[in-house]
Amino acid sequence: MEQPTIAAKQPATLTLRPGTYYWCSCGRSKNQPFCDGAHQGTPFAPLEFTVTENSEVALCRCKRTGSPPYCDGSHQGLR
Repeated sequence: MEQPTIAAKQPATLTLRPGTYYWCSCGRSKNQPFCDGAHQGTPFAPLEFTVTENSEVALCRCKRTGSPPYCDGSHQGLR
């Protein structure tokens, strides 16, 4: 099974406005942590998520989280 690329070993902490977003699950996007279509030709697909109010979030960029798209600290175990 192909593993996603580790885009960064720390989350992206952002303030998001209400709306629909697409989180990059492959790690190849140049627009991390959001999808830019770089997953084409891979087994990965973007994850759609919705924000209902202005929110500060930590979005995973190591692509190892157990609660995508949000960081769960999994990056701390990476070398």
